[in-house]
Amino acid sequence: MSENEEATGGALVRSITWKQGLFIALGVPILILPSLYDVAGTIWAFSIVMWTICVLQGFLQNTAYGEMVTVFPGAAGLPGCAQVVFTPEVRTKKYDTGKLIGAFCAWCYWFAWTPVVSIFTLMIGDYIQYFVPALADVDTLLLYVVLGLIIVVAMTIISSRGLTGGSVFGLILAIIAIVPLVVILLGALVAGGADGGGMFNFSTITSEFLPPDWHWASTDLMLLFGVFALAQWSGCAWETAALYGPEYKDPSKDVPKALFACGIICLVLYFFVATVVFGSLGMDRIEGNDALGIEGGGYHSIGLIAKDVFGSIGGPIALILLVAAMVLIIQTGFLGSSRTLYYMSNEGNLPKYLGKLNKRGMPVNAMITVSVFNMILVVTATVQIGDFTGGPMMILAASAVAYCLAHVVALSAYVKSKTNIRFKDLVRPFSAPKGWKYVAACMVCYEAFILIPCLIYWMYEQYGYLTMIVGMIILVMFIPIWFYTQGTNPGIKAQAEEA
Repeated sequence: MSENEEATGGALVRSITWKQGLFIALGVPILILPSLYDVAGTIWAFSIVMWTICVLQGFLQNTAYGEMVTVFPGAAGLPGCAQVVFTPEVRTKKYDTGKLIGAFCAWCYWFAWTPVVSIFTLMIGDYIQYFVPALADVDTLLLYVVLGLIIVVAMTIISSRGLTGGSVFGLILAIIAIVPLVVILLGALVAGGADGGGMFNFSTITSEFLPPDWHWASTDLMLLFGVFALAQWSGCAWETAALYGPEYKDPSKDVPKALFACGIICLVLYFFVATVVFGSLGMDRIEGNDALGIEGGGYHSIGLIAKDVFGSIGGPIALILLVAAMVLIIQTGFLGSSRTLYYMSNEGNLPKYLGKLNKRGMPVNAMITVSVFNMILVVTATVQIGDFTGGPMMILAASAVAYCLAHVVALSAYVKSKTNIRFKDLVRPFSAPKGWKYVAACMVCYEAFILIPCLIYWMYEQYGYLTMIVGMIILVMFIPIWFYTQGTNPGIKAQAEEA
């Protein structure tokens, strides 16, 4: 976003239309793929309802974000807005706690989206093993590590050479990401399989709407809200359309058009994907049934449908396009997370090493750091620890906690920007409906006191302590890094001594 930043004043050039902003955000629907399996495994066909509600939740949060990013055009996204709001006008303490709050929001947001690289690397490996029988017996850890190295090295080399045409790239990403997914699922819904026998069956949904041992008890409700928290990592991610608020030519019109158009598209697609996948496979084919000799689709359930619909030849072709979409999503996550580290370094929240650019103006040190971090995640999620192997969902669940925390801070910043005397009278090129600060305040409580505790409970039930430990270590490690940065950066250290 800040590649359009002006040399003076830190303001962003208003250069894109709402259509271009929409194109940039339309890669979001592919993010549903890693969550489909685990969400369905917890609440069965009720996941269709859950995905729909989750996207609707995004309308409540993203409307607030659409307003806030146009109020603070010089800030770097939601974390930048949070830092502006929580940092006091006059520094009175050695360490600025307001700046720490905003920086922690940025760190949480970074941890929420950086694992896109490792998650989809693992998923690509899963699809490759499924469609290339010769690799079925290859050591999984070795395959994922080799694949991960190829991807991160390629991303670093390609990305270090510079960026071109954000909205054009977004359009290409949208086409490659959405079209194969829709074609595969339409094949299951309309064509009904390679033999013409039909796949989709609505009775599968009604007969398996909830698990047979579901009683709406307190533990069931905690699992339900746990998967809601998990799903919002995908279902609310179309906030991307709002983050470009300062760059729209006419924010008062372009922001709501781009934001709500993207939200409506996600609402339709998430309902469509969840409905067709479950109606075509059912729990036996999603999870597998050894007693009946039924193969489980697991994380490659879309691959199972593609093979059923298009046969042994057409299925792999469709999946090649889907894997291409995953690679583009990886590039999006790679570039975004690298830039986040770069911005945080420039703002004095991370070591200066991460703020260095190469001769083409790209943050190569940050890219290398993102690459190493994701390789560690790939190994952590793949290595066998006792009877436990994590997989992509272990990473996603940990990053989903960070995503919830980022929302807590960002929505709190929105509420403060509407009530604090410093901000409440600022010009708002796009304004949410009257009273939206109360909606945002309710969402803060929902995220902090319902979604986060329930997600931690779900993580424990599914994966034990390991996922929680990994997530907490990554989140908490930022605090000593931040204090170290404040004490070693000459400019920051001088400001602290003056305070």
